[in-house]
Amino acid sequence: MSAPVLYFADAGEAADLAAFLGRLLHYDKAAAVRLQAQAGGQALAVFGRPPSFEVLAVRTARLLKPYENGIDDALDITVSAGELLDSVDDGTSSAAVPAAVTGPPWAGVLPPRGGWERVDGFPDATALRGLVKVAVGEFRSRVEELAPDARTRAALDGIGRDIWSREIAGSGVPVRIAHAAASLGFLRGDAVDLLAAGSWVRLRTLYGSVALRLGSAPGLGGLAVTPA
Repeated sequence: MSAPVLYFADAGEAADLAAFLGRLLHYDKAAAVRLQAQAGGQALAVFGRPPSFEVLAVRTARLLKPYENGIDDALDITVSAGELLDSVDDGTSSAAVPAAVTGPPWAGVLPPRGGWERVDGFPDATALRGLVKVAVGEFRSRVEELAPDARTRAALDGIGRDIWSREIAGSGVPVRIAHAAASLGFLRGDAVDLLAAGSWVRLRTLYGSVALRLGSAPGLGGLAVTPA
C-alpha cells in the first residue's frame, strides 16, 4: 500500500511547514513529530518538542484533503521530522507521510483539544519580544563572565534554568515559553494570546503555538481567564 499523501491548500502552507520542520531539526537532528488530522478535515496539526526549551511546539497547516488514499480515515502518527521534510514537494504543495517511528514519551501526552480559555492581562507581543531579548543578552553576558574552562554543559544548563524558569510578569508562566516561540519564528506580528486549559498553557500566535504543562494546577498567579 502506498504512503498517504497530504495535499496542502497552497505552496505557502507547504513552505511554512518545511520551515518549521527545519527549525526543529536545527535543535535535534533526530527530531520526531506527531501528525494529526481529523477524517475529512482540512487542517493538519504538527507537534514537536525542541529539547532546548522543554515545551511542545504546534504548527498547523491548511489542507485540501487529509489523504490521497481516501479522507474517511483520521491521521494520527509519529514520524521522523527529517523524513517528512524530505517528502515536502514545493512543486505540488504536497508531502508523503513517512513510515511511523517509535514515539518519544512526550508524543503520548499532548495538550487538550478543547476547553481553552484566554488569560487576561498577559504581556503583548512587543513586550514578550523585549523580554526575550533581555533574557538572551543576560545569558550571553553570564556565559562570557565564566572562565573558558568553566563553560561546561552543566554550567550553561544551570544559567539557562535560572533565566528561562523565571515567571513572566508574575503570571506563573516561565520565560522559556516566549523564548521558544521567538526561536521557532512564532513570535512575529502583534497578535498573541495566552490560553489555559487545566494544567496546560499555550502561547498562540498566527504562526504557531507553544504549549507547556505547568503541573497539577494552572498556577497563573492573579491573572484572570475568559472563554476563548
